[in-house]
Amino acid sequence: MKILITGSRGCIGRTLVAELERRGHDVWGCDLAHAGRARYTRCDVRVYRQLERLFDEHAFEYVYNLAAEYGRWNGEDYYENLWTSNVVGAKNILRLQERRRFRLIQFSSAEVYGDYDGRMEESVMDTVPLKQMNDYAMTKWVNEMQVLNSAAMFGTESVRVRPVNVYGPGEEYTPYRGVVPAFIHKALARQPYTVYLGHKRIFDYVEDTCRTFANIVDNFIPGEVYNVGGPQEWEHEIKYLSDLILAHLGLDDSLVTYKEAEPFTTRVKTIDTTKAKRDLRHESRIDIEVGIPRTIDWMKAQSR
Repeated sequence: MKILITGSRGCIGRTLVAELERRGHDVWGCDLAHAGRARYTRCDVRVYRQLERLFDEHAFEYVYNLAAEYGRWNGEDYYENLWTSNVVGAKNILRLQERRRFRLIQFSSAEVYGDYDGRMEESVMDTVPLKQMNDYAMTKWVNEMQVLNSAAMFGTESVRVRPVNVYGPGEEYTPYRGVVPAFIHKALARQPYTVYLGHKRIFDYVEDTCRTFANIVDNFIPGEVYNVGGPQEWEHEIKYLSDLILAHLGLDDSLVTYKEAEPFTTRVKTIDTTKAKRDLRHESRIDIEVGIPRTIDWMKAQSR
């Protein structure tokens, strides 16, 4: 297949490019930065003209739309970038899909489940009144509605995916990234950080997640939506993640501040991945006891 991945230089994007190429697909990428990689184009999804030029030059059969601004506090501080990249960018992709008729894999997020504290099955979004708790979550849900509206109005064919706490090599630290790169960066730099007690998460190593994403082109079911994340038995307190990182680095927790709860954040997210296992052969193989040391080694290498 000829496939485009927007946001191809991110942690998931890079890994997905490599996985799809390994399977023999003709994979192209686009992102904001210049790069010398073959089959790559600098393109800002917020700018329709740039996307249109890319699609005028190539007849893509599938598009994975990963391009997005990430993170709750990023969405507070840089909300203009968040809304234009995530929502206007996705709308630009959909307008081109309506003309070009490629199949779309739209990346949403488990953040769309917002304040829901039960078992997060995909159908929850259709049956339970929810409140998204930050602008990032809101933009992801808006995009899902845009995809559904395009399918109803123009007959486009799309699959939505809701990744859950993906981590691993390729995710560079910024103050707006998740706890894995944040804790590792702070520990490596011997800087203080905060751990919220009682919060639990299930993490999924990026290679496991991307293997499942790559399977979509082989079993594309228009209109479907999938949670993609680790198994329930991998649920851990955030403190366990911090302890694991410190132990691997031979450090104590003297620079860690422990607090009871993080505001506007769901304490426990219990994600159901039954559909992804059934339709996409999702299988998580690398637990955090293996994946975290690999991620630490990668981040160490980047800082040299």
